[in-house]
Amino acid sequence: MPAHILSIDDESEIRELLRDVLTASGYRFTGVSTAVEALRVVRADPPALIITDLQLEESDGFELIDELKVVAPRIPIILLTGVLFDPEVVNGAVSRKIAAYVEKTAPLERILQTVKQHLPA
Repeated sequence: MPAHILSIDDESEIRELLRDVLTASGYRFTGVSTAVEALRVVRADPPALIITDLQLEESDGFELIDELKVVAPRIPIILLTGVLFDPEVVNGAVSRKIAAYVEKTAPLERILQTVKQHLPA
């Protein structure tokens, strides 16, 4: 059974790109645009991995990550965002909440590699 990956991003182009890349790589993909939808999916059909943006239209990405960690503390979360972080920030507070941080400008191969690294075996 293919691993289920949930993507949370309010940009439909990003969700579609991830869907294409991840389904072509053999994963089952769910894309949502809001925190409410994300939490519903996590409760109803828990993914093996979550990829989320930081800047969402209706909610703060960090608050969403905190909520996801309460509902599903063991699911790894990859932060895929256009927000550039100081490496010290990523290594500090952010790294305790997420499994990895990838910039949206990263090559798709790097995003796919990060997904493979953090999927539970």
